[in-house]
Amino acid sequence: MHLFIYGTLKRGCSNHHYMAGQRFVDVARTAPCFRLVSMGGYPGMVHSDDGRSIEGEVWEVDSDCLRRLDILEGVEDGEYGFEVIPLLTPSNAAPVQGYVYLKPVEGRPDIGGAWSEG
Repeated sequence: MHLFIYGTLKRGCSNHHYMAGQRFVDVARTAPCFRLVSMGGYPGMVHSDDGRSIEGEVWEVDSDCLRRLDILEGVEDGEYGFEVIPLLTPSNAAPVQGYVYLKPVEGRPDIGGAWSEG
């Protein structure tokens, strides 16, 4: 399956080792319906009526990788949810899934359209 990532899992970031053995497909941008907020050491992508396009990467991942990522992203605890992510062309040929932050983000700083570490 294809997975959109936008934070610490990206190439060169602190949790990229979780992507070992998976295949990088391309860089991509979401449709302008999200916001990125800082959760401290990582970003949360949330739905927003006044959203923007979020920069990230698309990866082809296997089911073992996805299980590990679900644990990392706290899916069972309700921190992140997994859903179809609308991408801008030309990256919109195949359905892409991704993690959206689900917990309240009031008071968290908006960090624009891209996450970087350092």
